[in-house]
Amino acid sequence: MAEKTAGLSKDERDAVKQRAAELRAEEKAGKTRAAGEKAVREAIAALPDPDRELAEGIDRIVTEVAPHLVPKTWYGFPSYADEDGKIVVFFKPASKFTSRYATLGFEESAQLDDGDMWVTSFALLALTPETEKTIAEHVRKAAG
Repeated sequence: MAEKTAGLSKDERDAVKQRAAELRAEEKAGKTRAAGEKAVREAIAALPDPDRELAEGIDRIVTEVAPHLVPKTWYGFPSYADEDGKIVVFFKPASKFTSRYATLGFEESAQLDDGDMWVTSFALLALTPETEKTIAEHVRKAAG
């Protein structure tokens, strides 16, 4: 018997279920900064190393350079949204889909437009002074 969702992997189906649970939790707890911060802290704490270390660093950088972005989870990813609730930047851990690298990504509400082509995500293996500087520059620009 074929599954109706045969086009999605188990990890992808789990992510969709996780997003539905996040939306229910947001409705119950409210879409406040405190609720978002708690959800992001819990999501980061649940990550294995080195994903947790990367996520903690991303959280620190975003909080420092774009404090107006609101933390929230998005498909289980630590993410940061604008005042309209739209995701600007997110961290996708390598462990989420058994990838060889984590991803720092930017969504459509990020203000990164640069001509006819621009970067919307980066593979991330380590936080070094150089990568932290690059991340801070992109987050600052993306957040407006």
